[in-house]
Amino acid sequence: MMFSGFVGLIAIAVWIYCFVDVLLTPEQQCRNLPKLAWVFIVLLFADIGSIAWLIAGRPWVAKGASRPGGGGKPVARKRTVPMNPDDDEEFLASLRARAEEQRRRARGSDGGEDKV
Repeated sequence: MMFSGFVGLIAIAVWIYCFVDVLLTPEQQCRNLPKLAWVFIVLLFADIGSIAWLIAGRPWVAKGASRPGGGGKPVARKRTVPMNPDDDEEFLASLRARAEEQRRRARGSDGGEDKV
């Protein structure tokens, strides 16, 4: 008998968590349905709506990243799109330095000795 009361409390706690989570999640981050639809689904269908929100609607955030509205500062994400090497000045400078070093070694080894 006590076990069913505990399960009921857990279900209510999950429903409240999901409802608040839907409300605090920005519109752009809601997956599969508009935010307003998720609000009604979680509100009207407590158990099934909560599970559906957790599986299909809630944004998935990488580990270590802060959720918007979660209290912490958002973590700046590194750019994952590959850059064109011609646009990266640091890369071009390293290539120039490497080419100059190779030219210097080639000029120095004309006499038969390999200078390092």
